[in-house]
Amino acid sequence: MFEQLKKKLKEFGQEHLLAFWDELSNGEKEELALQIEAIDFVYMDELIKHYVLQVPEAKISNNLKPAPYFSLTPKDEAQAQLLKKAFAKGEELLRNGKVAALTVAGGQGTRLGFDGPKGTYPITPIKKKTLFQYFAESIGRVGRKYGSEMSWHIMTSQLNDKSTRDFFEENNFFGLNPSKVSFFMQGTMPCFGYDGKILLASKSSLALAPDGHGGTLLALRKSGSLDQMKSEGVEYISYFQVDNPLASVADPLFIGLHCLENSEMSARMLPKTGPYEKLGNFCVSDGKLEIIEYSDMPKELADAKNEDGSLLFLAGSPAIHVISRDFVERLTAAGHLNMPWHRADKRVDFMDENGVSVVPEEINAVKLESFIFDALPLAGHTSVLEARREEEFAPTKNPTGVDSVESCRAMLIARDAERMEKAGVEVPRKADNSPDCVIELSPAVIIDDQDAVEYAKTHQIKISRGEELCVE
Repeated sequence: MFEQLKKKLKEFGQEHLLAFWDELSNGEKEELALQIEAIDFVYMDELIKHYVLQVPEAKISNNLKPAPYFSLTPKDEAQAQLLKKAFAKGEELLRNGKVAALTVAGGQGTRLGFDGPKGTYPITPIKKKTLFQYFAESIGRVGRKYGSEMSWHIMTSQLNDKSTRDFFEENNFFGLNPSKVSFFMQGTMPCFGYDGKILLASKSSLALAPDGHGGTLLALRKSGSLDQMKSEGVEYISYFQVDNPLASVADPLFIGLHCLENSEMSARMLPKTGPYEKLGNFCVSDGKLEIIEYSDMPKELADAKNEDGSLLFLAGSPAIHVISRDFVERLTAAGHLNMPWHRADKRVDFMDENGVSVVPEEINAVKLESFIFDALPLAGHTSVLEARREEEFAPTKNPTGVDSVESCRAMLIARDAERMEKAGVEVPRKADNSPDCVIELSPAVIIDDQDAVEYAKTHQIKISRGEELCVE
């Protein structure tokens, strides 16, 4: 095994990875060999030349234009009819089992001051249901509503895979059919020194880092989840992130529009609150839809206004997508990700040539990441649909303040209060119009406005000021 590995590594100038081979136990040798054999060195060599040995220029097109999108308020009767047809088509696809849910859940709750996978964080205002439970109940309700169980694919990481699986087992998958819930781990990429050499984390392990949320697509293929989807007849993937419980797990309008527009990848957009809100910007360049990160958007474009004073680049991305399964198959057909990579210069602990563990004080290495939105320009056709922030976007990234546990819970209460009002229930409100009560509607019972109306027809609901209402 040693000679075979040595020959392979020498061809690409990476034979230093075996420098401590003779000091390793059989188990450690096996671990290191598996890591090395998992690398496509021909492909990796190209990445090293392009992204490590040189710093790629951040290319921002000089002909960027704001991307068109479908507004939730139709501009004319033709668009109103299209959205009506799209909703009906989405419901048909859900009834026929053509949609699977995909949740990116590789992160830990560290920023929240929480020890465990972020998906296990208790988020709802009254029952303190976890993010995972909230999504599980939503997916279960979609299955019952449309008479077809949805499969749910959850991307974990090496850090939280076991604890995530254990959490679902301990909670009996929150009532879902375990055979319809699949876990797969995010892929990794080696970390590189500036000389293009792969770093060792220890004598028996490469220095590896997560390959970015774009790697979700390759991990789908490698894990067999993509094949599972195909065998189940799934054609469309509803993609969302675990820290955003307001995201619809399967919005019929969005799914149906994606289908009717023959899109390979679609996106929701939010009207930005300001030019520098931390959302990617939907742009068009040379006829292709792309997202320019808020940090990369030229200031003159970020600040640009329309004649009425509104932002020219108004459309921001909350990272909610519908992706066609066959598009993912095409992007990953070569066994690696046919998408651009992004270079990040970082401090990475490593094992030096003398077998000494080094914790660098300065940036010393390159990590490569892929971003899911980089698939958009590669799609044959795309579409963008507006989303109401109040209904679709409440990220849970911080304990307090903006995009926090506090703001998320407030938005969950506000959304549920609005649903109750649409169902004819009087909701007490404060002077600032926020609900003067705490409402929690279980998505196992009420997943949309229609469900709220039907529930209110058969239940007497009265909410007093300062009261808690929990619908289970």
